[in-house]
Amino acid sequence: MRFIEAHKSRFGVEPICTVLSEHGCPIAPSTYYEARHRAVSARAARDADLKVKIATAHKDNFGVYGARKVWLTLNREGTPAARCTVERLMKDLGLQVARRGKRVSTTIGNDAAARPTDLVGRDFNPLAPNRTWVADFTYCSTWSGMVYVAFVIDAYSRRILGWRTATSMKTALVLDALEQAIWTRARDGVTDLSGLVHHNDAGSQTGLNRSSQHRLVVPTVDARSALQRASSTRGSCAAFH
Repeated sequence: MRFIEAHKSRFGVEPICTVLSEHGCPIAPSTYYEARHRAVSARAARDADLKVKIATAHKDNFGVYGARKVWLTLNREGTPAARCTVERLMKDLGLQVARRGKRVSTTIGNDAAARPTDLVGRDFNPLAPNRTWVADFTYCSTWSGMVYVAFVIDAYSRRILGWRTATSMKTALVLDALEQAIWTRARDGVTDLSGLVHHNDAGSQTGLNRSSQHRLVVPTVDARSALQRASSTRGSCAAFH
């Protein structure tokens, strides 16, 4: 309908409908005229009214409010509306919340690099402990700046075996978390981790070019030097001897 409305002054309604029908989009001129003179629906009328109030609330608060605060403002001022409706209309209006600081990305993938074979196959429910370890790291904003947290979880028990925090995304952050996980198991009396699959995403940060998975075979040497050697292989498996 919007296409016909935009081009009718140049081509006319009937020629446009004829061409559209010939190209697999059948529409009769009467359909266009009926839609044009159709009364505005109750939802469309309410949306139009809400858009004005949403834009006003957003502008009155220096353009920093997001959907949640705009929604609370409307309800506080006596205009009941669902939060999802406010989110939808703010998206239509192009209104966004003000964001402080830079956007942080903890996973920087390399599309050009060869991806190794998946050793887990999306099966994160092993039958016993020390079969699959899942590792990742995230970030948390604090008053002193951004803090990054790396952790290693046993997929069987969901126990966090190793974790580390740092103020930068460096290789040592994830290596220390893995080293602590191996130390934790050794403290519990588990010295043989043969067959363990260490699974993480395909991110690459600050010199740590890791494959999607690393298989830990016999971690009898220092975990840091072993993983540093494994990180340079880019293979699907890294054997720790």
